[in-house]
Amino acid sequence: MPDNKLDILVLLRETNDPRPPARVTSRGAGISERGLRRMPNPADLAALEEALHLQDTLGAKVTVLAIGPKRLDDTLRLASSMGANRCIRFHEHGLEGGDATTDARILARIVKILSPDLLFTGSRLVDRGDDPAPALAAAALDMPCIGAAVSFIPKGKRVEAQRKSDRGARQNVEAPLPCAVLFEEVRTPRYPSVDAVTRALSAPVEAWHLTDLGLPFWEIGASGAYLAAADFGIPRPDPVRVVTPDPKLPAFERILSLLSGGIKAREGKLNVLSADDTVKGLLRIFREEGLTS
Repeated sequence: MPDNKLDILVLLRETNDPRPPARVTSRGAGISERGLRRMPNPADLAALEEALHLQDTLGAKVTVLAIGPKRLDDTLRLASSMGANRCIRFHEHGLEGGDATTDARILARIVKILSPDLLFTGSRLVDRGDDPAPALAAAALDMPCIGAAVSFIPKGKRVEAQRKSDRGARQNVEAPLPCAVLFEEVRTPRYPSVDAVTRALSAPVEAWHLTDLGLPFWEIGASGAYLAAADFGIPRPDPVRVVTPDPKLPAFERILSLLSGGIKAREGKLNVLSADDTVKGLLRIFREEGLTS
């Protein structure tokens, strides 16, 4: 390892808890805020735990970043109670309506200003699935990006990681610093102590705005987005197969067929025979069922 300590930037994103059912507004213009529960993205917390592990073992400096409104200060203070050294939140009026390209534009500019050795975040969002913004930001900075990482080892000016591949396989990759690493949800985040949580309540959170990044306002939010949401809707449930009983059956059996969903109980046979007779009986049953000739 070099004498200089690793400087790690961890991106923490807010997601909607997928457990309560989402409700769409009356005109389908968005998701209703009523009953919506927000939470830190679990894979991002796993990436934070990986960074804190490097802090414990190698003395790395950990900076956490959130992009969004002031309520994200709670997530940043949670990271501070876990051991993060610095908390930054970027927000600007007009962020609403942006897409992955505008998010990547903001993230790339922040990474360029801070110049960390490593950019850590989760590989997936728990509510929306894939988020291409971190990979797009890394591509804009000509920075290698390792996705779906399950383990990570820094080695001098390079890093080695193991990532998930197709059909459960694992792939070992190597990349130079600086680089971005998108982690799977493999590490369990630590629980901060009560004293650490209390101290984090007064921890400073740096508020960054558009003027700090030097970006024009038309490059963020809806004005800089390539994609716009047309409307929102709840997917239709899969249709339930309705069993139509045989009309030739008696009424009682038709009712039983409806109640059972058309599933017939399998018939069983109990034979108490000698070993030779049992083998002959099994072969006869197999032939009757067409399992053997």
